[in-house]
Amino acid sequence: MTTSGFNPKSKRSLITLLAELPGQISDLVKAELDAFKAEFASKAKNFGVGAVLFIVAAAIGFFALGVLIALLIIVFDLFLPLWLATLIVFALLLAMAAVLVLVGINRVKAATAPDPAGVHASLRNDVDALKGVGRYEN
Repeated sequence: MTTSGFNPKSKRSLITLLAELPGQISDLVKAELDAFKAEFASKAKNFGVGAVLFIVAAAIGFFALGVLIALLIIVFDLFLPLWLATLIVFALLLAMAAVLVLVGINRVKAATAPDPAGVHASLRNDVDALKGVGRYEN
């Protein structure tokens, strides 16, 4: 931001001061926008780096899960034939997936169920009040 050369001892008229005001406001707005842009760029960069790190961690976790499943098959293979150990692990994974799907379906149904006292009902009451029909408080 530039300095206006303000000197408390100088005698400037009110007209001169008012004439400088739009320029000073413009400079202030430009300085604030530049500060906002710099802050936003810094936060966006940090967010991008964080998002990439989460993606890499998810990929590593995915492969670690595969190794864990292979280890489970190897452990079962110590006591059972390989085909049976693989079949048991497959059945366990399928059962876990089925449970997660059922829980997910239940949660989605709960989230999409109509709420009789929710926003939709409130909007309907407001529209009815504007029309002058139905029950509403004066």
